[in-house]
Amino acid sequence: MENRSELVTLMLEHVSDVKLDEPLSKHTSFRIGGNAQIFVSPTSFEALQAIVNICLQHNVLYYILGNGSNVLVSDKGFDGVIISVYKNLSSISVNGNKITAQAGALLSKIAKQAEEASLGGFEFAHGIPGTLGGAVTMNAGAYDGEMKDVLESVVVLTLDGEIKSLPAAELELGYRTSIIPSEKYIVLEATISLATKPQNEITEKMKDFANRRREKQPLNYPSAGSTFKRPTGHFAGKLIMDSGFAGYTVGGAQVSSKHCGFVINAGNATCEDVLNLIEQVQQKVLQDYQVQLETEIKLIGM
Repeated sequence: MENRSELVTLMLEHVSDVKLDEPLSKHTSFRIGGNAQIFVSPTSFEALQAIVNICLQHNVLYYILGNGSNVLVSDKGFDGVIISVYKNLSSISVNGNKITAQAGALLSKIAKQAEEASLGGFEFAHGIPGTLGGAVTMNAGAYDGEMKDVLESVVVLTLDGEIKSLPAAELELGYRTSIIPSEKYIVLEATISLATKPQNEITEKMKDFANRRREKQPLNYPSAGSTFKRPTGHFAGKLIMDSGFAGYTVGGAQVSSKHCGFVINAGNATCEDVLNLIEQVQQKVLQDYQVQLETEIKLIGM
């Protein structure tokens, strides 16, 4: 990256936390990936806006990172600026039956606050290991719910530098999709609308979902969650298992024998290991069942 010292000087006018050559393996649930040229953690929307503007003005790539639970980073790292919204931009507030939270807030913490306020409808999100910004962007879901069921509105930063509020109806939320990526919006915060419900019922439902996850998912290994989207009329995990890939490894990457829909880091896996494994799985499933598996994880630095 050219003029890195100049960029850092400009950024330090708006933030105090700027790191150089930061290992992204420390910031992703896969524990995989090379270094970010610059890693910055703004503490306000205005600071985030300023950092994005600096990147745009200097034609530098940037990526907004939550807690890194749904991403795979190149072994070469990211030749640009990683803007982390996790932790610093994660406030949560409850007002009546609505909860407003910043993009870096963990879904599990929002679900816990909903439980404490006796608000039902967000139990499905309790075990999803992501942040609100990413969940809104990809319309995350699990079991009996997804974001579009509860999302009321979202505040975004546009490419023009405008901060504006959008109703959920304008986001074209579908299965693991929205207009946010194509419009290059950055989610700043969102408001969900829930319903009053007995707290014990909420607690029991969250416990049930947590038990199901422990029983069926390889939670004791680093991964990026479900590797593939659910193909129409099929389950990705079953197709992969029926193609003989349970426990199959490439380097340190492995198809989990506990749930074949997960590629896990079984030990010092590289990004190349994971991509090679994914490609082999896709080719075999296409050959055996004429189904093209699409990845759900986001690729950084590729």
